Amino acid sequence: MKLIRFGTFEAEKPGLLLLDGRMIDVSAFGEDYNEAFFATDGLVRLAAWLAQNEDNCPLVGQDVRLGACVARPSKIICIGLNYAKHAAESGVAAPAEPVVFFKSSTALCGPNDDVVIPKNATKTDWEVELAFVVGKRASYIDEANALSYIAGYCLHNDYSERAFQLERGGQWVKGKSADTFAPLGPFLATPDELPDPQNLQLWLSVNGQRLQDSNTSDMIFDIGHIITYLSQFMTLLPGDVVSTGTPAGVGLGLKPPRYLTPGDVVELGIEHLGTQCQTAHAYQK
Repeated sequence: MKLIRFGTFEAEKPGLLLLDGRMIDVSAFGEDYNEAFFATDGLVRLAAWLAQNEDNCPLVGQDVRLGACVARPSKIICIGLNYAKHAAESGVAAPAEPVVFFKSSTALCGPNDDVVIPKNATKTDWEVELAFVVGKRASYIDEANALSYIAGYCLHNDYSERAFQLERGGQWVKGKSADTFAPLGPFLATPDELPDPQNLQLWLSVNGQRLQDSNTSDMIFDIGHIITYLSQFMTLLPGDVVSTGTPAGVGLGLKPPRYLTPGDVVELGIEHLGTQCQTAHAYQK
């Protein structure tokens, strides 16, 4: 299945993207795609409900705003420097263990919402990433069973204000958490929708210029290792979002560095997981 959420910001309704490209409203199912949904076998229950009710579901127009493909999670966890070529462009050695940081859940937004350059920001950067959503409570899990804890995969742009991240005390979360800095979607694809999450093309362009163009096979730590590793340090809850790192081609790594300015258009995509498009705007009260 491909799960979507649509409608007004923070009042989104649940839906599905069908094989033929139509989108349907599944509000009658009675649940949003949140922690409680994933914790109670929501995907299985939704599939069973859909088998009986799909023909009665209203269509969703192609012009309707898409929201983040999951409701606001308990946490958004990110992995830094997880692509070999990105570590090289950053001038650092490949990490011996995953680099872990958080984004505020209030950064979450829809895949085509505008990105707002924060107040006093000077170095707002882009990062196309493969994210996954946790499907069940995970604590001290074995790597052999790790992938069974994943509800699905989606596209994430891990926007970063590099000045806040690197020049304001070295705490990455400050550069990662501004409003609109975590567009997620357009849909959450259940694992059966992907032939191999470790072999997906991912790309990002700014104003039509391709700047990131890579494959998830370049990850230093694979998805199974990441979820296992995280579960040794914290309990992962159903619905939590984990973003697995970005490949080479971020603005910080260009020579000279390049950052977003108002009016820039950022387009990105991952094979089998759709595309996003954001237009940059300056912060305004």
